[in-house]
Amino acid sequence: MTSQLIIGVIVTALFFIVGTAWQSLSAAYGSLVTVLVSAYLAYGVVKAEKTAQSDPKKSLGILYFGAAQRFIMVAGLFIVGLAILKLEPLATAAGFGLAQIGYVINLRQQARVN
Repeated sequence: MTSQLIIGVIVTALFFIVGTAWQSLSAAYGSLVTVLVSAYLAYGVVKAEKTAQSDPKKSLGILYFGAAQRFIMVAGLFIVGLAILKLEPLATAAGFGLAQIGYVINLRQQARVN
């Protein structure tokens, strides 16, 4: 999650420097969505690992259900951000997408350690 936060701060700062404060806030919101979804994914994986010891089928169900929940969570948070809060769409998407790159960086770092 560290890489996501760092990238999120950089994107937010760039939108603040090049754009407006509202665009910067929008980018921060998009980055925060990625961090929240990643944290929820980590929680689900830990829960599935614990369940897998006693019931592997239930563990798989937890992972699939978690994926659906994360999809709905992202859609819901984007609806809140874009439709209700009227955040800047490009900045929100940029914050979300670029922070997702941070998630990939974190995965690669973990794979090297393991």
